[in-house]
Amino acid sequence: MELDRESPLGPQPCCRDSASQKMHYYRYSNAKVSCWYKYLLFSYNIIFWLAGVVFLGVGLWAWSEKGVLSDLTKVTRMHGIDPVVLVLMVGVVMFTLGFAGCVGALRENICLLNFFCGTIVLIFFLELAVAVLAFLFQDWVRDRFREFFESNIKSYRDDIDLQNLIDSLQKANQCCGAYGPEDWDLNVYFNCSGASYSREKCGVPFSCCVPDPAQKVVNTQCGYDVRIQLKSKWDESIFTKGCIQALESWLPRNIYIVAGVFIAISLLQAVLVHLNQV
Repeated sequence: MELDRESPLGPQPCCRDSASQKMHYYRYSNAKVSCWYKYLLFSYNIIFWLAGVVFLGVGLWAWSEKGVLSDLTKVTRMHGIDPVVLVLMVGVVMFTLGFAGCVGALRENICLLNFFCGTIVLIFFLELAVAVLAFLFQDWVRDRFREFFESNIKSYRDDIDLQNLIDSLQKANQCCGAYGPEDWDLNVYFNCSGASYSREKCGVPFSCCVPDPAQKVVNTQCGYDVRIQLKSKWDESIFTKGCIQALESWLPRNIYIVAGVFIAISLLQAVLVHLNQV
């Protein structure tokens, strides 16, 4: 049975002869990608791919600095979440999608383009599902965030990246702990119990302190012994609002920004899917 070379429905056999090898491959005559769309899709994805390389590089460098690459079991021994894991996960997804999009566009590989398109669509619906579920089950989300924050408070001194993440969150939102400064009693270093001999006993991290405009250098000891004082005097030196309350009040004030970011991401995904289909 011979293949019809002119038929758009069947594969057209092609071959290349050389002194050392003969290579056969098939190409469908209707599987073509517009030149303009091909290079536009490639341009989108090369940026995506390079961003994935950067994320992977930063994540691996951070793990190397913490000695995780030489002992991967450290990942399983961490009590809180390691922010580097999230960076690496994002990097892997971006690298894989960028590679599939670049190679699929340049080589006109329909399988890679379909994989790229399907993954983008799946990510979009996952984002939509997360947004809807977070809106419908706000109490559940609040409880999970409290558990997440409290578990990471316990591991505050165990991982420098986690420590920086919590400090950034508390400084940016002018908050302290999940529901208040008392949550820092969960950490062995800041605990007020008699069994604690830490210098930070009954204190809070410096990121909980109300900044002094007169000070040009950050005082990392400003939270020492703060919780020994009367509770009515806490607000003179530290933030007393919990970070959950701060985030709940931040979202309504910035709802248009959040919606704009979501719409921009959705439009970018729609453009990529459209370029993949033409």
